[in-house]
Amino acid sequence: MKPQKADPDPLEQVAARYAVAITPAMDALIDPGDPNDPIAAQFRPDARELDIAPDELDDPIGDEPHSPVKGVVHRYPDRCLLKLVHVCPVYCRFCFRREMVGPEGDGTLAGDELEAALAYIESQSGIWEVILTGGDPFLLSARRVREITQRLAAIEHVKIIRWHTRVPAVDPLRVTPDLVAALRAEGAAAYVVLHANHARELTDQARAAIGRIVDSGVPMLSQTVLLKGVNDDADTLEALMRALVEARVKPYYLHHLDKAPGTARFRCSIAEGQALIQKLHQRASGLAQPAYVLDIPGGHGKAPLAAPGVRESGEGLQVRDRDGVWRPHRE
Repeated sequence: MKPQKADPDPLEQVAARYAVAITPAMDALIDPGDPNDPIAAQFRPDARELDIAPDELDDPIGDEPHSPVKGVVHRYPDRCLLKLVHVCPVYCRFCFRREMVGPEGDGTLAGDELEAALAYIESQSGIWEVILTGGDPFLLSARRVREITQRLAAIEHVKIIRWHTRVPAVDPLRVTPDLVAALRAEGAAAYVVLHANHARELTDQARAAIGRIVDSGVPMLSQTVLLKGVNDDADTLEALMRALVEARVKPYYLHHLDKAPGTARFRCSIAEGQALIQKLHQRASGLAQPAYVLDIPGGHGKAPLAAPGVRESGEGLQVRDRDGVWRPHRE
């Protein structure tokens, strides 16, 4: 009798389909005694990633239809994405580009492909802002970051260069003085947007890395993904936003989860997100208020999701106060 083949290990199947990596800095934060640890949930693979819901999409925010040349996504008239690399120091288990990133992903934009991307940006006089993303562009060497910065700043109509990264939190020692200096060039203003989802990610080393960037004159913003089991309660979300502001990072976006394959376990409803944003409005300074948004599937851009603060009534306009009470307002 032939021995039966063992069923394939689900985690091996996950790793075969999606990239897996976690930095020592993040691994050290995980509480091994907590099966629901919010850091582990973000980075360690889970067999549930193999469960694909019918409404989940390989390209949930519709990058591909808006990509005129490789590496560029031009969805909005005044700004575009430039995707330089498709590797990351960590791989989020909810990533909306999880079908494109990783060592087996779309590769690094270089040579003729990079020249074509830069030529496209130069040809589009309406592009005021270029957003460097990927992958994580802070994995590039300081020399390459400097080269890209200088090439973009030399384009007359490009005035803002925005870098999207997780590195200052997940691999803070990578934020060297040389890398920080490479972000700045004459002719364009630099911004860095940090992706962080839980206050524990802002370690002392992360705050020091943020300090190196901000002290150099480069402002920092943040983006956060609303994730069930990670930050979907008011105390946790408030703690994160306060920690960011204390580190001199202005909360920018709270993203409603994109419908990437195998991510359903992280999904909150829009009503739950609106309730959390209302509680945050009640409890925290305006400095700590991100915009709650949804990237509309199919590439149709962002929709603001915060509950409306003004409405018509039989007696005229009403506005909602921080406690959710509707009050009359006369213009």
